Formats: sequence, structure tokens, C-alpha cells
Amino acid sequence: MTDKDNVKNDTENEKTDKDGENSEKSGSEKEECIEADDIMKEMEAKIEAAAQEAKDNHDRLLRVSADFENYKKRSAREMEGLRKFANESLIKEMLPVVDNLERAIDSSNNNGGTKNSIVEGVDMTLMEILKILEKFGVKPIESLGETFDPGFHEAVMQQESEDHAENTVLQEFQKGYMINDRLLRPAMVVVSKSKAKNEKNKNE
Repeated sequence: MTDKDNVKNDTENEKTDKDGENSEKSGSEKEECIEADDIMKEMEAKIEAAAQEAKDNHDRLLRVSADFENYKKRSAREMEGLRKFANESLIKEMLPVVDNLERAIDSSNNNGGTKNSIVEGVDMTLMEILKILEKFGVKPIESLGETFDPGFHEAVMQQESEDHAENTVLQEFQKGYMINDRLLRPAMVVVSKSKAKNEKNKNE
């Protein structure tokens, strides 16, 4: 074998070695690219999962906040209701006492007697009780001369009248009372009815 042949062989061997190295490098670079893609996909998946979890947590926080606000409003309404109507039962039991005091004063006035110290004392007691009731939102229902309203009045009888429109309250047997915006006790009243209508019914 000549020197030329040896040089040729050495050149071919170097070329083969370089091709092998290039091939190995190319394969290694591909593997690195594949690994990088996998890592990127994994990171993107984790970021997406984290974003979804954050969104879910935000939605839960909004729901909890809304529930808490509703709870606060409901509690405030309940407390307001308790404040307004907590003494309703006690006040209702006190109304007959007020009725009796009013009857005693009316009876004294109807008898034409002058007010003595006892009547004046009863009158003052009644006024004090009414002031206390007013502090708790209790007010009498105005009934005389008003149109009968079943929401506030309880008709115990009817009476013919030519001077009043039909269903007008002519007399009040017992005062009605409101506590704040709620009916505490209806007024017991006498209601007018048309005389002409009554006679028409008789003729029929």
C-alpha cells in the first residue's frame, strides 16, 4: 500500500468519524429538543391548572362573600324585628288596663261630675302609660268617621244612618292599636248601613 493510499484511508476514516460525531450530535440535539418540548408542555399544563384553581378559588370567595353579606342583612332584619316587636306580648296584655282607665274617665265625665283628685290621678296615669307605649311604637288607630277597613277594624254590629255613607265607622267600642307597622289589636266598631237598602231588602 502506498503512502497515497494511507493518506486516503486516513482521510476517509476522519470523515467517517466526523459523520459519526455529527450524527451523534444531531441525535442528542433532537433528544434535547424533545425534552425541552415536554418540559414546556408540562409547565404550560401546570400553569393552566394553577390558573383554573385560582379562578375556582376566586369564584368560591365571591360566593362566600355573597352568602356572608346575605347573612348580615338577614341578621340585621331579624334584630330590627326583635327590637320593634320584642315587647308585643307584654304590650298586648297592658291594653285592657288602658281600656279600663279610659272607661273610668269617660264614666266620670258622662256622669257630669267635676274632676276630683282621683279622676285626675287616673287621667295622669293613663297619659303616662300612653307615653310609654308611644316610645315602643304603639299608636291608637283612628276609627271614628273613617271608612270601615277589615284590616284595622272588627265590626261588632251595623247601624242604619242617613247622615253617613255606608260602611262608615259610627262608634268605637274598643280602640285598636298599631305597633310600628303591624296591627296589634283591631278596633271593635259599629258600622253604618244604608236605610234605603235595608227597606229595599224588606220589600223584596
